[in-house]
Amino acid sequence: MPSETRTSRLFAPVHFYKSSLAIAVPIMLQQLIQSLVSLIDNFMVSGLGDVSMSGVNVAGQVLFVFMVFLNTICMSGGIFMTQFYGAKDEEGMRQAFRFKLLLGLLAAIPYFLVCVVFPVQVLSLMLIGNTQSQLILDEAVRYIRIMFFMGIPMTVSMCIASSLRDMGQVKLPLVVTIVATATNTFFNWLLIYGNLGFPRLGVRGAAIATVIARSVEFIIFIVLYVRLKPEFAFRLGEFFKINRVLFKEILRKGSLVLFCEMVWVLSETLTTAIYNGRGGADVVSGMASSFAIANLFFVAFGGIYSTTGVILGKTLGKGDVETARREKTWLLSGSAVFGFVMMLFGFVTTLIIPLAFGRLSENAISICRSMVVLMSFFMPVWVYMNAQQAVARAGGDTAMGAYTDSTLTIFIMVPMVLLLGIFTNIGPVMMFLCVKLLDVVKLVVFHIWLKKERWLKNLTNSGS
Repeated sequence: MPSETRTSRLFAPVHFYKSSLAIAVPIMLQQLIQSLVSLIDNFMVSGLGDVSMSGVNVAGQVLFVFMVFLNTICMSGGIFMTQFYGAKDEEGMRQAFRFKLLLGLLAAIPYFLVCVVFPVQVLSLMLIGNTQSQLILDEAVRYIRIMFFMGIPMTVSMCIASSLRDMGQVKLPLVVTIVATATNTFFNWLLIYGNLGFPRLGVRGAAIATVIARSVEFIIFIVLYVRLKPEFAFRLGEFFKINRVLFKEILRKGSLVLFCEMVWVLSETLTTAIYNGRGGADVVSGMASSFAIANLFFVAFGGIYSTTGVILGKTLGKGDVETARREKTWLLSGSAVFGFVMMLFGFVTTLIIPLAFGRLSENAISICRSMVVLMSFFMPVWVYMNAQQAVARAGGDTAMGAYTDSTLTIFIMVPMVLLLGIFTNIGPVMMFLCVKLLDVVKLVVFHIWLKKERWLKNLTNSGS
């Protein structure tokens, strides 16, 4: 009997996990479709050779940083959006949406500078020590100058899509994603290799296809915004109608999220640059192709994060602290099980590698396979960590990531990877393993932090 009681405390009734999956599955499907299209993109570009694929993926690192920046802004506004939704405060929801849009559009300025003004200077930093750096750089610059045009459309689309998900409306973003990704795939087929009489544009064709797809996605979201008028919608003339007290509070909480995420993404960029210096185009393309495969099981992160945020944010917005405490335990226990399921799925994805990247060099394929297996082993840790972060941020405890995650990254991980890069000759796969072992320490630190229950807060009175 005591064991049954303990199990009931750790795991929720079946109906709770069914409602959780109703939120998580469409989000993961949306990300899975995007990952499949990214995989198809990489498959098509890989046919152009290691150098072309390396160029696209080096340029893609800039897009990765921009997307993380945007996603962080949406997460910051989303912390408040979900709680205002739970409290049925439409004006608060509109303020949170304004925050996302305004900060997102400001983020497009540095993206413009990197893509148009300083592409060579920035991208060359990713190729220090690479034996084929100039060839890769030429392809990367061709690609990134075109990718600039997707900046504004993608920003607006992400703000609308994330706000719908914050309200638990996950099916519409999924449908839009299906349309946009189908568009991207079709134009990739037309423009990369010049099918149906279209010009053969190589990496420039891949970039143009992405811009077209993002533009289609933007148009659909704008039509949905105007036609459906969701609770967070406001007229264009009210764009600067800002509650300064609330805006400052979102910015205060969001700045810690932004700091944490930017430390993470810049550390990932640094490690990628060091990996790239461990050989030629085969290393760059091998590492890049492994992440294209891994994105198929990385969809677990977005599903776990969004589900946890929506469920706990809504409960906290209602002021029901005891229920939030129980839901936190249930969600973390569920994420632990889910992490092991995704680990097994990760192993299965290795079967795709010869089909998707068979045209790459033998060394690139070997690196890809080793990395996918390694990342699969880490899935239980990473899924659980994402759930821990989501629990903290649902109640506005953004300090956990800023003070613990970022401190470990800055003072342990970054020096570690620099020392490994300078004083050892180990390959990129073994270096990745050494660096990621630190995530086990982070998981334990997060567990201790969450026990302090600083996340059990109702934020809906912040602007009053």
